[in-house]
Order: sequence, then structure tokens, then C-alpha cells
Amino acid sequence: MPNPYRIVLILFFLFAQTEILSAQNKQTLNGTVSDAKTGETLIGASVKLTGDNIASTMTNSYGFYSLNVSKGNYEISISFIGYNTIKKNIVVNKDQRFNFVLEEDNQLNEVVISGVKRNENVSSPQMGLQKINVKEINSVPVLLGERDILKTLQLLPGIKPAGEGNSGFYVRGGSTDQNLILLDEAPVYNASHLLGFFSTFNSDAIKNVSVYKGGMPAQYGGRLASVLDIKMNDGNRKEFTAEGGVGLISSRLKVEGPIVKDKGSFMVSARRTYMDAFLKLSSDSAINSNTLYFYDLNAKANYQLDEKNTLYLSGYFGRDKLGLSDTFGFNWGNATVTLRWNHLYNNRLFSNTSLIYSNYNYIIQNFMEENNFEVNSSIKDFNLKQDFEYSLSNNHNLKFGVNAIHHTIAPGKLTATESSSVNETNYEDRKGLELAAYLSDEWTINDQINLVYGLRLSSFSLMGPGNIKSYDADGNTISNIPYKSGEFVKTYFNLEPRVSAGYQINNTSSLKAAYTRNVQNVHLMSNSTSTSPTDLYIMNSNNVKPEIADQIAAGYFRNFNDDNYEFSAEIYYKWMQNQIEYRSGTDLRGNGNVESDLLYGDGRAYGLELFFKKRFGRFNGWIGYTWSRTERQFDAINNRKWFYAKQDRTHDLSLVGIYKASPRWTFSSVFVYNTGNAVTYPSGKYQINDRTVFYYTEKNGHRTPAYHRLDFSATLEGKPGKKNQSSWSFGIYNLYNRKNAFSIDFKDDPDDSSKTQAVQTTLFGIIPSVTWNFKF
Repeated sequence: MPNPYRIVLILFFLFAQTEILSAQNKQTLNGTVSDAKTGETLIGASVKLTGDNIASTMTNSYGFYSLNVSKGNYEISISFIGYNTIKKNIVVNKDQRFNFVLEEDNQLNEVVISGVKRNENVSSPQMGLQKINVKEINSVPVLLGERDILKTLQLLPGIKPAGEGNSGFYVRGGSTDQNLILLDEAPVYNASHLLGFFSTFNSDAIKNVSVYKGGMPAQYGGRLASVLDIKMNDGNRKEFTAEGGVGLISSRLKVEGPIVKDKGSFMVSARRTYMDAFLKLSSDSAINSNTLYFYDLNAKANYQLDEKNTLYLSGYFGRDKLGLSDTFGFNWGNATVTLRWNHLYNNRLFSNTSLIYSNYNYIIQNFMEENNFEVNSSIKDFNLKQDFEYSLSNNHNLKFGVNAIHHTIAPGKLTATESSSVNETNYEDRKGLELAAYLSDEWTINDQINLVYGLRLSSFSLMGPGNIKSYDADGNTISNIPYKSGEFVKTYFNLEPRVSAGYQINNTSSLKAAYTRNVQNVHLMSNSTSTSPTDLYIMNSNNVKPEIADQIAAGYFRNFNDDNYEFSAEIYYKWMQNQIEYRSGTDLRGNGNVESDLLYGDGRAYGLELFFKKRFGRFNGWIGYTWSRTERQFDAINNRKWFYAKQDRTHDLSLVGIYKASPRWTFSSVFVYNTGNAVTYPSGKYQINDRTVFYYTEKNGHRTPAYHRLDFSATLEGKPGKKNQSSWSFGIYNLYNRKNAFSIDFKDDPDDSSKTQAVQTTLFGIIPSVTWNFKF
């Protein structure tokens, strides 16, 4: 290990030992904070002590808190946005456990669109973190009325949609596969339905959403650009409830209730489209025999064994199916399962142990007799995580743990019937072992300065069995070595330091800075501008090195008018190593030697993000603006000159407004504008055997037209005060019918072949929607 890292670790443990000795004379208060109505634990609730001393903390991802204070008299205050605050006088003379339940603050004359405490964006040292309130998701108008976490995230600065209506997203110059998407700690490799138009996340089942654009804490790893951490609802521990909705293209239903009242609960949420049912209504057999639908199922159960032990079991299962009569079939889907054990070793040490399974796969079928075949591909993970949180003192909260992931990538298996003319092919599976250990500390130095700093040690090993090829710079095979099962082919080690610092100027403003190094060992290869279900995953090998990104960022944060208004300005610069592109003309599908066609280069991204938000009241919303540049450089592309990456967009603007006109009516609107995509247009053309061939020069040297759109929605709630509630949501997507460019193709003018036509494809014009929601 390099000497600087040794010095840091030695100083850290010496300092920690000093803190332990000084903390021995203090008492520990701990417990959980939960919702009085449902029993759901509350993530990020504020716990504050005032009196002989002052101390404060926040509940963790499982609603647990821990505070260390001297003996004395205190007032303890528990608060969470959207809930009534609890205040209680206590006497501390020994270690004690206090569990709190908060009642919702049902103010019918206002909307709350913030899921964090009032001044956390100023007081917390964490940079690049956005937390999304699920109520906020339900209020924002979206395509066809389908409430969508990922579409709401795309309205935040620094986060850009991968395309029109697409649930894929780019963060600070990263590609779509450089986002780590976690659902109850399980990685989700393809988070989209219907070729990207809808995300896999049913908002009915979601409890908490956090996205890290930079300065990720050390417990997260494996991706370069961002972390999207999604927690599912635990289920209602108090009573049985059901809710759902019926829309134009899909219906939803969620059922939850206690397993044993106040000790355990379950939640099941399902969603399915019924476009295939409309196809069946047609009298044309060429239409009614087609298939087009998706479904998803979220399920979760938990049981509290005693005050120190709780078990959780959660899963997600989703699938898309497309079929064209008896000729073609295509389906893909995700399956995740997470088993967690929360254990409290003592008043200060909290543990979470997780066993996680994740499987993404797709199947392509051709039913035509002479060419009958089926293609299967998948990426499968088995994951063991052990995380600890130790409250060293009120000034130091330690997090440390280990993680082991076993990856299996099946790039493709082609099977055919005896009558088929297609030859069977079975490409070798690739197996890899990803290991990590991390240590981080949130250190409150004084009332003005806070730090979150840590170190992550990660490794990746490519493993047998298989024939492992090596290639030269031109893609020629130079060796082909067989390896047995369990043999290590190539191992990479990386250290990933992380630090975020906050300086609080006063109660309403602060300055922050951060440095983060991230490493990525699993990579997505794609020929398209956005994600596709058949995109190919590869892992590190003797040819493919880990992608590495270093990011620095700084920002100014300010709250106004008793924290009702929030403003932030962040700048960042990111430089990236071992970025991957492919040679011109490469076919990624069915390519057993895809690594021979890969090219490796560098990347850089930099930008400014501005964010202004009104958080409370009858009218609120936000304005997000990003100015950015994203560029790549490869020796074999664009004559070694830097070129714009496909995710580069200079300007990105989002305006969101939500107005609660009355206790029953809520109106909302969204306007978005962004610079057109960076694309490569032909520079000229020539004729070969009466066939036009276009030739290209500068890589991504042109732009599609600018994109802009206005959406509107209105929600009519049922009469207040009733237990059984229903509501109607009406929406209009693309209100002024803007014809935005999805793609632009070039072809000869049919009237004069010496001239060229540019043909624009537009996906969506104006689209109305209506949804009926119910709860009882």
C-alpha cells in the first residue's frame, strides 16, 4: 500500500482510540423513529438534544439513531418533514433506548416537496446528493400518466435523459451504464420497460429515493457516474390497506398489512399493462395474435425478532414481452431478491448483513420454420454484504464493511430446431469475483466544519473456466489460453479515496468541496444512443481494464425565508481513464470476439449546476439549469482529437411548478429545454454500382435541433376526512405538440439523386392521459 494511505490509516486509528477513551464517560441514547399510522421506519429523521449539552443526529437507512451525551437534563426533539415534531424532557443518567412514532402533519392547504430536514442541504457536508419525496413523484406530469422515479430525476440539474421518453439517464458526463441503480441493495442492470419509455420502479412500492451525483460515500462502489439508492416500503404494521390505480395503458394494486401487529409486516405491489388486450379486440389475425405488454411485482416482508434483531426479505420481478404474430418474439426482465438481517450489537454498534441475488436476461425467438432459433443472454450476480455503523461519539460516526460479488455473464446461447438452417452457437460464460472493503467517517470538527471522508479498497478477478484470448492494438489474436474452473486469469486492485467537506458560514449558507475516485469493473457495450434490452455486458479481462474516474466539485448552498427556499450552485470537473468505444462497423451481437473490436481512451466532463427550489406552501416547485461539456479522446477515432460524447448537451433547463388550488385540486406543469444531441452527419457521398455511400469525417461534430416540451397535469382528490379515498389524475404530455427529433437519417432525394434529404423521426406529439387512483 502506498505510504500516504498507510499514514492516513495509522492516524485514523490512533485518533479513533482517543475518541473511544473520551467517550467512555458518556451515556448512549438510541432507538428508532417510525410513522404512527403505518409503523414504517423514517429515514433521515432529525434527533436533537438541547440542555446541559447540545447533540444531534439523523436516523439511518433503517430508521435507527444513536447519540452519546454526558449525564444531565435534556429536551429531546424528533422531527421529519411532513410530520408533527415531538418534544420531550428527559433525564440522562444511564444508557437508554427511546423509540418514537411521528404523526403526519395533514395540512390540506399546502404541498411539501422535500424529503429532508429543513436545512440539511446547508448543514450536511455531503455534496451532489438529491433526495426525492415520493409525493413529489406523484405530482409531476409524465408520459401517459405513468408515475416514474427516473423521469422525475431527469428534471434535476446534472441528470439528463438518454432520449425522448427514455428512462435511461446521464449524470455529469457519464454514460447510462455508469449509474449504479440499487433496489433494496440489489443492483438493477436494466431499469426500463417498453424499450426505455417507462422505468421498472412502481412508485407505489417506493419508500425513499437518494441519488449521489458526486462525493459518493465509501460504502458505494462499482460505477463511475452516480448512485441511485431506492428503498422499498416495509409494509404497514398497524392495519391492512390496499391502494392502486387504473390508467390508459396499465393498472396497479398494492396490498400491505401486519404479519404480527407492531412486530412484522408485508407489502405486495403489482403493475401490468394491457395493450395486448386491445390488440385482441382487432378482427385482423395479423394484429390480434401480436404480443405487447410488461408487468412488475414488488414484494417485501419484515419481522422484528426482538429489540436487537430484525429480518427483511424483499424481491422484485419484472418482464417485458413483445411478439409479432408467429414470426418473432422478444422478452427481457429483471429478478432481484434481498435477505437482510439488522442486528444491534450494543448501544453504539449497528450491523446490517445482506444476501443479494440479481438476474437480468433476455430471450430472442424466431418462429419461422426454416430459420427457427432462440437466443438467450444474461448477467447474474450473487452478492454478500456486511455493513457496520459505529457511533464513536457525537462528532464521529463510523461506517465500515466488506462486499463480495460473484458475476456470471452469459453473452449468448443460440439454439435451433432440427429443421432450422441456423447453426447452434454457445459462447462461453465469463465469471468474475468483485471484492471490496471500506471505511468512512462523518466528522463534525466544530459548529462550522464537517467532513465525510473514507477509503474503499476494491479488486476484480476474471476467473475460469474458459479460453481467454489476448489481442494486439489492431485487434489480432496473439494468444488463446485455456483456464480451468476457479482459476484466476487476471486481477486488478484499486484504492478509491473519498472526501466531502462543508463549511457553514451561518445558519442559512455554506460552502462545500469534494473529491471522489470511482472504479467500474462491469461495462455495457451499445450501438444505440440510448439503452437497449440486447446491449452487451462485458467485464474486466486481460484486454479490458477497469474504468476510473476522478471528480472534484465545489459549491455554494443557501436557504431563504425560514428554509422555505433553497438555492445551490455547484461546479465540477471529472477526468476519466480507460473509456471504451468500438471500431467502426462493429457488430456487438453474436460476436464471440467482441474484445478485439474495442478501443480505449480518455474522457473529461465539466460543468455548472444551478438549482432553486420552493419547498413548502400552496405553490412550490423548482428551477434546474446545467451548463456542461462531455468529451472523449481515442487514438483511433477522430484523428486523436477530442470529440463530444453522445451524452454531451451544452444547456439543460427544467421548470417544475405545483399548485394546490384547494383541498381537492392540485395542478402541476413541467417545461424542459436542452441542446440537441451530439451526432455525426455525413460530410459527402459517392456512388458505387448505382448505390449511394455516405462518408463521414468529424466524430459527433453536429447537433440535432434543440429539444423542448411543456407538460401539464391536474389531480382531483376525494372528499377529505374519509378513510376510503379515490382521486382522478388528468395529464397532457407535450402540450403544444412540439415535433422533437428522435433521429435524423439521410437519403437521396427521389427527384434528384445528386441532392440529399434529411428525414426526421418524431416519437411523440401531444398525448392526453387519465388515471383513477384509489385507497382503502
